[in-house]
Amino acid sequence: MVNAVYPGTFDPITNGHIDMVVRATKMFEKVIVAVADSTGKQPLFNLQERVELASRVLSDLPGVEVIGFNTLLVDFARKHNASVILRGLRAVSDYEYEFQLAGMNRNLAPDIETIFLTTAENYAFLSSSLVKEVSRLGGDVSRFLPQQVIAEIKKKLG
Repeated sequence: MVNAVYPGTFDPITNGHIDMVVRATKMFEKVIVAVADSTGKQPLFNLQERVELASRVLSDLPGVEVIGFNTLLVDFARKHNASVILRGLRAVSDYEYEFQLAGMNRNLAPDIETIFLTTAENYAFLSSSLVKEVSRLGGDVSRFLPQQVIAEIKKKLG
């Protein structure tokens, strides 16, 4: 049995993130969506809100658990018996940064592998940052987010 950790800030969780989780459930016994505190990024939603949103959106997927964290990712993975860190690649520009993270994690925890999944083509341009910006400017984000998330963004942004 292989457990995977899919880390991110998920501020907010998008249809692209959900697609990655759905695909991961076909490959791993358990997928832990690890919501990073990431206070340095000044998220729109606090950690508890992001965990709750992701939990609601992913609640119908068997083998998926959503947990917030504020520790080293490899320590979190070990604590939750995960031997794989799952990362998504949207574009070539993501690769260099992700490659550095994977190298650091491998040095910190050689027993934990990083696996990359390419994003589905229809979500390759999608990021939480872009969705927030479009939302702030009054654009339609209904194709990119679950309805529960859209409602929460509207509450936050007014």
